[in-house]
Amino acid sequence: MATIRSVDGQTIWYILDDITQYLGDYRNILAVIGTVFILKKTSVFVFDLFKAFQTYVVSRFLLGRNLRKICGGKWAVITGASDGIGKAFANELAKYKYNIVLLSRTLSKLENVAHEIESTYGVQTKVICVDFSDDAIYEDIKTQLNGLDIGVLVNNVGTHYGIPGFFVDLPEKKLRDLVSINVSSLTMMTHLVLPGMVERKRGAIINLSSSAAQFPSPLVTVYSATKAYVDHFSQGLCIEYAKDNIVVQCLKPYYVSTAMTFNVSPNIFVPSADSYAKSALATLPYSRRTCGYWAHGFQAWLFSFCPEWLWLRAAYYWHIFLINWLKRNHVE
Repeated sequence: MATIRSVDGQTIWYILDDITQYLGDYRNILAVIGTVFILKKTSVFVFDLFKAFQTYVVSRFLLGRNLRKICGGKWAVITGASDGIGKAFANELAKYKYNIVLLSRTLSKLENVAHEIESTYGVQTKVICVDFSDDAIYEDIKTQLNGLDIGVLVNNVGTHYGIPGFFVDLPEKKLRDLVSINVSSLTMMTHLVLPGMVERKRGAIINLSSSAAQFPSPLVTVYSATKAYVDHFSQGLCIEYAKDNIVVQCLKPYYVSTAMTFNVSPNIFVPSADSYAKSALATLPYSRRTCGYWAHGFQAWLFSFCPEWLWLRAAYYWHIFLINWLKRNHVE
């Protein structure tokens, strides 16, 4: 067996030698191309590694001195603030002595969060009870925000399929809600708040997208498409208003332990809402498009090697599995 392996090895070397002799002077050209390719890949990897270290590690120690300088203002506005990531962002921003405007559709939950924030952090709060599936709410919101020195807007409110499903099986109301809550709310809230930031030449807008925006996702097709809109909207707006010192950040989280993910138990790859918000807010000075949490960033890096056709197939079968699992466990 060893002899056979030795012969095979020698044969391969003979073949390679014949190829290099045939190529002649072209060998040097190919060597240069190979070297440039390796240098490019190495430099990209080193840059990504440095950027990840800065975004997820260094940021934890420097946020306190940078946040108010970057954002300015006295008030932070958070949509979908009654629980989950929105509530966690409200608490984090209150730690930096921002007064908090809480927007969501359940008044009792909003009042509880407002009381908790006021008693814990000694800041002011303002509650605006609205249903973001209703496109007629924005004049009232504009009136209630009038005169506030807003430094931070967190566009967090969102909805999803609940259980993945085929497009034609979705009720018309669900389709309208996905667009109104995931797309229209973010667009209109930004349109209400951004002019004041531009006038003051300071402010930050944090838009919650999703890992589902990385590739199209079968069986959550509309949800994925709405989150891709958030990503594109954020990146375009970031460039438009950089001259006015406005920071526009897009967050693309993977699983976070919230009601939207059926309150899955937190672990190294699935942070609690509080852990995620703390980590994500710390990245604001360092990244305009980020997953917001180091383990999510690692997952995104791994998936970046995945070809789109493979992702599409894998996402399809994963969602089929998830549908069956949720049905077996009577989860709705």
